[in-house]
Amino acid sequence: MTLQACHALDRSVTVTAGDVELFTYVYRPDTPVPESPKPYIHPIRTLGGAPMSLFRPHDHVWHKGIAWSLPHVGEHNFWGGPTYVHGRSYVRLDNNGSATHREMTALSAAGGRVEIAHTLDWTSQAGAPVIEERRSLTAAVVDGATWTLVFDTAMTNVSGTTLSFGSPTTKGRENAGYGGLFWRGPRSFTGGVIQSPAGAGGDELRGMRAEWFGFRGRHDETGDHSTVVMVDDTANPRHPPQWFARSEDFACLCPAPFFGAEMELPHGETLRFRYAVVVADGDRGEEGTKLLATLGRAALGGRP
Repeated sequence: MTLQACHALDRSVTVTAGDVELFTYVYRPDTPVPESPKPYIHPIRTLGGAPMSLFRPHDHVWHKGIAWSLPHVGEHNFWGGPTYVHGRSYVRLDNNGSATHREMTALSAAGGRVEIAHTLDWTSQAGAPVIEERRSLTAAVVDGATWTLVFDTAMTNVSGTTLSFGSPTTKGRENAGYGGLFWRGPRSFTGGVIQSPAGAGGDELRGMRAEWFGFRGRHDETGDHSTVVMVDDTANPRHPPQWFARSEDFACLCPAPFFGAEMELPHGETLRFRYAVVVADGDRGEEGTKLLATLGRAALGGRP
């Protein structure tokens, strides 16, 4: 199946398969500062056209489809919303940084594959440089019901000091280690099935270490099922990661490399992460979801 890319200059890239818009990557959003402006992927759809993401939900308006979101980078909040401060809970601070598009370095569509690459500047709320990033997204069709997206980021510390990457858990909040590549699922997926390599479950799986996690949900209107699987590259720091996953209150998945322990990045050094996201029509069950994870591993392939 052929993929096409439509570039809205200085705004976004939309990838389509036939008459279905699989996803839009908004690389220059108009996000308010308190939501920590950054690129995001929304809407996301299966090859069958089923919606697979949520944008600015009223409970967490800084959740936007899939985004590379980091709540604690030194003193900076690149997640959005208030910052967790131990003993005070969540506090509004003047620390909501931005990840701003600088230059598009690649945009190509060939057959069943699209590649998008660009550079970004991460700055503090006051505008000081914090991180320079090189990022790429590669989408490919696997079969008539499945497609994959590989997300690759390399972040270089340009702040002038060592940066500590952490989470609310590293700051004192139990079992709230979110931060990293974060997916927020549709409202109708609430109460759906979280799938780990060890088996299916719910919120009790949060904090488990695993190479991959999946989410099996159901759509309003049609009653159809769909599945998303996120796979951690074996070369990522702290592989396999702990996972931040929720189903009871809302649907989300996040391989969280800084879940329970901070990671330091000295000035001038680079931190790289790579993930595969598999989007599939249908509920494949436990064994079928494991096969989708295998497709994610294949999409990651070798790491240059």
